[in-house]
Amino acid sequence: MSRKKQFAILGMGRFGSSLAIALENMGYEVLCVDIDESKVTRLAETVSRVVSFDIRDAKALDQVGIESFDTVVISAKNLESSLMATMLCKERNVPEIIVKAIDERHAEMAKRLGATQMVFSERDMARRVALNLVSTNMMDCIEIDADINIINFYVNAALQGKKLQESNLRSKYGLNVIAIVHDNETVITPPPTYAFSEGDKIFAVGSRTALARFEADMLEE
Repeated sequence: MSRKKQFAILGMGRFGSSLAIALENMGYEVLCVDIDESKVTRLAETVSRVVSFDIRDAKALDQVGIESFDTVVISAKNLESSLMATMLCKERNVPEIIVKAIDERHAEMAKRLGATQMVFSERDMARRVALNLVSTNMMDCIEIDADINIINFYVNAALQGKKLQESNLRSKYGLNVIAIVHDNETVITPPPTYAFSEGDKIFAVGSRTALARFEADMLEE
């Protein structure tokens, strides 16, 4: 049995926190780091491992064993912190370093310092919104890893009125629902008894194969 990939996320803003929760819900243990202790406290009951320190601190990164992680995602808002953390991870031979870039200049500097992949959350979101505006099925998919994806979609007629445990999203498609937006309120890790309503937006995680099978069924309806 192959070892599960190890993830570390440096910077617990909206992007970092959402990514951490999604990975945790898929069964991965994630190291979460932020210098803001209030964010650490807020996430302590949600993720398996969260600590507070300055991600520019080389000794602190060594203490948590950053070199042992397969993937480190750097989502710090501060440019200096992001670049320093990128360099420190590269020096410790982290195989995959993903950086949430503030702009193109940040991206270019991060690449030179060792980043293997860039994420432009605002720009990428704009592209996905544009695609959704011209799409008939209103589905959106975000790739986290080679075979880890997050999909979000609106409840269709077949799901309306059904409880989560009756939906067969997990048993039939291998999809794990991590959140539902209902009347502008977000329900994180909804209970099996949650009943879908018209207008609900579902966020789920699954493999590329699972998502392709689900999307094909959605398009047939």
